[in-house]
Amino acid sequence: MLKDVVFVKPLDDHRLAIRFEDGIEGVIDIASTIPFEGVFAPLADPKFFRQVRVNEELGVLGWPNGADLDSDVLYSVVTGDPIPSPVPSAHS
Repeated sequence: MLKDVVFVKPLDDHRLAIRFEDGIEGVIDIASTIPFEGVFAPLADPKFFRQVRVNEELGVLGWPNGADLDSDVLYSVVTGDPIPSPVPSAHS
């Protein structure tokens, strides 16, 4: 399913407006999606949170400290569609 994120705009209250390559758009409340722990702890600071950028090479969202958010997870949150399970190989 992998849909690349092509646009992000930080909003108040740890929310992000995002758009995917297929035109789907939405607003995600990051504070209710991930805990601000470990590599995500700096995101609790609104000034740092606003430094979010699209990693154009990978199609994901990221911050200067190396924290990034998988586009499949974000797409699932925006659309309400479940994240697809990996297809088992014939050798499994």
